[in-house]
Amino acid sequence: MPSVRSFTVLPALPDSLQALDTVARNLYWAWSPQFIELFRRIDPKLWAASGHNPVKLLGSVSQTRLQELARNESFLNELRQASESLRSYLEAPTWYDRVCPQASKPVVAYFSAEFGLHECLPIYSGGLGILAGDHLKSASDLGIPITGVGLMYQKGYFRQYLNIDGWQQEAYVENDLFNMPVELVRTEGGQPLTISVDYPGRAVLAQIWCISVGRIKLYLLDTNIAPNSPVDRMITSSLYGGDRELRIRQEILLGIGGLKALLAMGISPTVCHMNEGHAAFMALERIRQLRNSKNMTFDEAVEATRSGNVFTVHTLVKAGLDEFEVELMDKYFGSYFPHLGVNRQRFLSLGRMLPDDEHEPFKMPVLAIRLSGYINGVSKLHGEISREVWGSLWPGVPEKEVPIISITNGIHMKTWLADEMGSLYQRYLGPAWSEGVFDKTVWGSVDQIPDEELWSVHQRCKEQLVVFARQRLTTQMQRRGRCHGELKQAEEVLDPDVLTIGFARRFAAYKRGDLLLKDAKRLAKLLNDPDRPVQFIFAGKAHPKDTGGKEIIRHIVRYASEETVRRRILFLEDYDIDIARFLVRGVDVWLNNPIRPMEASGTSGMKAAVNGVLNMSTYDGWWCEGYIPEGGWVIGDEQEYEDRDYRDTVEAQAIYSILENEVVPLFYSRSADNLPRTWIQKMKATIRWVAPRFNTHRMLAEYTRRFYNPAGARYCYLTAEAMARAKAVSQWKSEIRQAWPDFAVKEVKVNVNDGEVQEQLNPRQPQLKVGSELNVRARVKLGSIKPEDVAVELYYGPTDSWGNIQEGSPVPMSYDQHADDDGEHWFAGGMQCQATGQHGVAVRVLPSHPDQVNPYDLGLILWEKG
Repeated sequence: MPSVRSFTVLPALPDSLQALDTVARNLYWAWSPQFIELFRRIDPKLWAASGHNPVKLLGSVSQTRLQELARNESFLNELRQASESLRSYLEAPTWYDRVCPQASKPVVAYFSAEFGLHECLPIYSGGLGILAGDHLKSASDLGIPITGVGLMYQKGYFRQYLNIDGWQQEAYVENDLFNMPVELVRTEGGQPLTISVDYPGRAVLAQIWCISVGRIKLYLLDTNIAPNSPVDRMITSSLYGGDRELRIRQEILLGIGGLKALLAMGISPTVCHMNEGHAAFMALERIRQLRNSKNMTFDEAVEATRSGNVFTVHTLVKAGLDEFEVELMDKYFGSYFPHLGVNRQRFLSLGRMLPDDEHEPFKMPVLAIRLSGYINGVSKLHGEISREVWGSLWPGVPEKEVPIISITNGIHMKTWLADEMGSLYQRYLGPAWSEGVFDKTVWGSVDQIPDEELWSVHQRCKEQLVVFARQRLTTQMQRRGRCHGELKQAEEVLDPDVLTIGFARRFAAYKRGDLLLKDAKRLAKLLNDPDRPVQFIFAGKAHPKDTGGKEIIRHIVRYASEETVRRRILFLEDYDIDIARFLVRGVDVWLNNPIRPMEASGTSGMKAAVNGVLNMSTYDGWWCEGYIPEGGWVIGDEQEYEDRDYRDTVEAQAIYSILENEVVPLFYSRSADNLPRTWIQKMKATIRWVAPRFNTHRMLAEYTRRFYNPAGARYCYLTAEAMARAKAVSQWKSEIRQAWPDFAVKEVKVNVNDGEVQEQLNPRQPQLKVGSELNVRARVKLGSIKPEDVAVELYYGPTDSWGNIQEGSPVPMSYDQHADDDGEHWFAGGMQCQATGQHGVAVRVLPSHPDQVNPYDLGLILWEKG
């Protein structure tokens, strides 16, 4: 191979256009229509050809055109306005400045395997990445001090194309990093800053790329540099590609390397947020670094770092959960875990549901859960299911008290809102509507928007979608070598006056992309109704190794190619942010039919709703909170079926029935001025309900109040004074664990006060009246542990047919007196019977310390024995 000297060629911008480079390199433009119009004005065709990448655009436009723009006062004025808008945005006071005291400002590091910021940065695959991108954008808007951490993939996720049979093919395109809105992080001497991560038998170097996302910095690690071996340069080759060994290498780089990169840049996070389990090794590295720098034991370092770790669990589908066989863990962590100060068994137990099961693989979500003080699911239902799935990690803790809460996902409104719809909100909700996006009172004014204007804007978005879809279909057909006559057919596909339904997402089996085709004849009748036709647009990718998902796509494509329906149903290849943008703005109905309860949240329906699109979905994920009868439709009910085919048949029939009897008649019911006024009222209802509740501004505000600020404060508190408090609480936990086997509830006395007389509860005839009060005294053996180190509680609630308490609630008991026997104590408490029916009450004991993250973080709970 010849010796190649690399250098970077930058666009030669005239002095008056220098601000273009600054504006292009901050992704604030991605959610600012005036900036996008500025770039489009430079050269509309080049803007499209560049994949809407302003850095590539500036490197491609001719010097002649640049000189013309340098003399164009109108363009220069527009550039000055954009530059001033960016400067003003970056310097303006923020929501976080107003509501959070500066003295306790945490430094939050947000780790994610993918970030979906814009189509010109293809380092995302689907919903997880889009959420992460929206997370950073809202953090920027709100001024929340977050730093993003991820990987810079050489090829990103695959590009999808379909063969003549409709079978998905994958192509991987190299990312041209020097023509993207990213910059290398350099040392003071101008050299690329690198960090070193240990792998078996060698160290791997990674350079760091930086993306400016408004006020936020996103740092991405890249191993594709000359000092590394060809194998190690491939660690950041592609997103979710390769085998399990490549995956563990990537996750070591993301977690361990990501934390090292932050510290190398002088960023010392107080809070580390793991978006899914891919980054869970970060928690180990955080322990290792703190242990080594502060001379702490493993348990002491766990205590300190767990208080500042946040974990968001997403998928509950087994194929989506990262786990590694013991052999891989031994290979990659055999020389690492001794630096943690633990043995192999203790190390592996951190990633196992059953700590002593030598055959259980190492599960990344389990590691993240065990080492995080704050854990959440991404919708109300998902939180409930997560507590059920992971509840055994807290033995004996009732399911509803498992410390996994719900923070429902949202979307970054300005990214997904059509420009025309944004202008409508500006006019009728007020010029500052976007600043109060999660203020429900702002959205009450949606009713003030005239029906004619709302429908006119929606129709324009729909017409834009039809034009876009026809162009994409033509390109798809040309690539497959279709003849001229067939290409002409692409111009006839879709009709902007026809009820249009969109279905776009990852094609996994549980999402049931072809459920609609269950009864092809009934569907064809809907599509070809001469007076009230329906049309469908599909888009989405299947994982390269998911044969079942590819079969679903082929099923849809084959059906769509039939002569009788080809004008009314279409599949768009290579689903990305650009396609999603047109779809969520332009369809009339957004269809979603996953198998309940397998959808963690889903956000595409939220994107559609804020644009006035109505949702039709199974009662799963976010739709359990997003559905209102006046704003959309529910497919089926909450019932779960053992027979999958039967369930699919029932729910497919429900889709057809809803379409035939409700959706189609409502859409085509017009007033004298040809407006579907009842439909428009549903559009307004869905905007009014969804917009303030399901946006990432609300989501980030919730993360800040419930997780980031408390975690940051707790981390600083525990690590202050030479780690004294962290060491103290670790010592306390050690003492509790040692003494716990000797704890016992020795005796319980229950008296009843019905307002007239107090007597002991008769165990043979335990009948009470509403309003009666139970007074309970319990004698508890604690041994050498002090009474103030435990919480003794009454646990009360209705019982099932087996006598188990369901949906119970704890009632604190207070210390009463020392018992006669040494190490035993009396506790007393009371509660009122407020509802009829069969109820139960039990005494329980938990460890209690003011520095615990939650009462269950020791995993210990003692119930009285019957």
